[in-house]
Amino acid sequence: MSDTSIDKGSSLSQAIGFMRANRPLRAEELCRDYLGQKPGCTEHLRLLGHALMKQSRLQEAEQQLRLALSLEPEFPQVHEDLGSVLAMQSRFEEAIVELERAIQLQPALPLAHKKLGQALQAVGRGNDADEAFRVYLDNDPDRQAIAEHVKQLREGSREEAIKGLRVVLKRNPDSVNAMRFLALAYWQGKENLGDAEALLRRATQQAPDYAGAWLILGALLLERHKHMEAISAYQEVVRLEPENAEAWGGLGNAYSVAMYPDKGAEAFAKSVAIKGDAPGVQMGYAHVLKTLGDQAGALAAYRAAIKAKPGFGEVYWSMANLKIFNFEELEVSAMLQQIEREDLSESADIHFRFALGKAFEDKKDYDRAWHYYHTGNERQRMTVSHDPVEMENRHKRLRSVFTREFLTEKANRGHDVPDPIFIVGLPRSGSTLVEQILASHSQVEGTSELPVLGKLAESIGRYRTDGVQYPEAARDLRKKDWRAYGQQYMEESQRHRVTDKPFFTDKLPNNFPQVGLLHLILPNAKIINARRHPFDSCLGGYKQLFGSGQNFTYDMLDLAHYYRRYDAMMKHWREVLPGKVLDVHYEETVTDLENQVRRILAHCGLGFEESCVRFHETERAVKTASSEQVRQPIYTGALGTWRRYARHLDLWQEELGYIIDELPEVSRSAGL
Repeated sequence: MSDTSIDKGSSLSQAIGFMRANRPLRAEELCRDYLGQKPGCTEHLRLLGHALMKQSRLQEAEQQLRLALSLEPEFPQVHEDLGSVLAMQSRFEEAIVELERAIQLQPALPLAHKKLGQALQAVGRGNDADEAFRVYLDNDPDRQAIAEHVKQLREGSREEAIKGLRVVLKRNPDSVNAMRFLALAYWQGKENLGDAEALLRRATQQAPDYAGAWLILGALLLERHKHMEAISAYQEVVRLEPENAEAWGGLGNAYSVAMYPDKGAEAFAKSVAIKGDAPGVQMGYAHVLKTLGDQAGALAAYRAAIKAKPGFGEVYWSMANLKIFNFEELEVSAMLQQIEREDLSESADIHFRFALGKAFEDKKDYDRAWHYYHTGNERQRMTVSHDPVEMENRHKRLRSVFTREFLTEKANRGHDVPDPIFIVGLPRSGSTLVEQILASHSQVEGTSELPVLGKLAESIGRYRTDGVQYPEAARDLRKKDWRAYGQQYMEESQRHRVTDKPFFTDKLPNNFPQVGLLHLILPNAKIINARRHPFDSCLGGYKQLFGSGQNFTYDMLDLAHYYRRYDAMMKHWREVLPGKVLDVHYEETVTDLENQVRRILAHCGLGFEESCVRFHETERAVKTASSEQVRQPIYTGALGTWRRYARHLDLWQEELGYIIDELPEVSRSAGL
């Protein structure tokens, strides 16, 4: 630009603001505008180098930083920045030269000492690296106090650590180490997570090269379901420290939950290439390979995790959860030995028991399989909370609000897009099969179990001062509110989509109580209820150790009561919204596939496509427990599985017998 009115200070301030807001491209534009006027400004050249680094344009960044040094050879911060860029390119010997020059010019550059230590470590100069790290720590005036509080945190004295770290921050508000560890203390206590995130964002703004703060921020954002922001945070870490295996593993996990399994697999592969003996990362790698349908690769990664940590019960359960996999005898023996250990954790013991249940089921030793499933469930039930009375009361409240009259009165007010297809029901009842059939259609994107509708329902009435909450608060929604909630659902679900197909599935089974709300906010959405013989449905849940939620599945009576509440709720929806929900019985689908496919597609307003019958040929990521089964042709082997365990199911016969009498004949006689 030729505009001579550009002010240097204002330009720098704006560009720095854009960098802090994670908008490096805009910062680059401002720097280039100013440099077009004054090419020799080293501050702008340095900031331009930072903006290019942030975009991973490392060679261009190096060029700008070298230009700055040619103009001002004794600019210590630019030598430090150039050392960072060279290290990011694994040019560690050159990086050492630049970092040592930066320290020579200005010894009080704490991060330069840390970066020098990392570069020295990378070339095998361990003693020199230790000295650089020692100087880095000594330059922090609050080092001893922070170290003491970190020790308190590790020893379980979290409250004392929090108090001490707050004192450090009051004395030195710019201490990024205090920010980092105070955020970690908040996070460990599962409290003040918003404050923890704010602290870490402030730390990364003040010290953009502080990989440790970015690493914790990525993990925290992932836990808070801010998947795309977590990806950005982890990308900062691997940009700064390309050999950080933990960061690559975190990035793989973030990509996976954000439904980018291919990128997740690539990140996990880099992590295990750097550090192959990290069992948690190997397990994460296996999970994403399973999602992608690479069973052989998944098994190899699971077994690598076991090699690194033989008592890792969760990995054995993950292998069992492949469903079409059978354990080897040595693996069964190893599990039996593990559960005899006195020092085995409760979590590992539970995982081993569920895996052993699957192992003995595959051997057709059903009584022994039941023993391990049952004892595993007994132990797991003690670790979770489920209140069947509260759930029943909640369902009654929903039915009292969403009556036929209410639904008629509030009709035609929602967001009228036809895009979503909801698949509801109970876990392990054939919902993944229905989703795979639909996702095999050219017009439908299969997403996953979206955590959107339930949270949206809970938000209704949240800020009312009279204490009225959902569902009763729905009675007072204004006409425009119904449409707004429908739009909110569409906006939030969009984050889980990767294509622009006109329709998409939401396969969260637990959405079944929200059919009335769903109908009012998205009146043109389609709803399918995936059903299965109650005993097979309950048994499928009882044999499954869920990653989280579904706490009703760990007790036989809880399961029976839940199924009865589900059945009552679906009968209510059939009564007040006739024809809205399509019941799809698993037994009818596997015995009469094409007719059921045509029925499902017709309900959704979709034309028949042969690919939906050949659903097992569809290549897509599937994250549920049935991921391997839906990649196989239709089979009837799972029909009537409950009969193998009939002698243990008298309780369900008493509680659910009346529901069985209402089922289609093919469901009642399944497995005979």
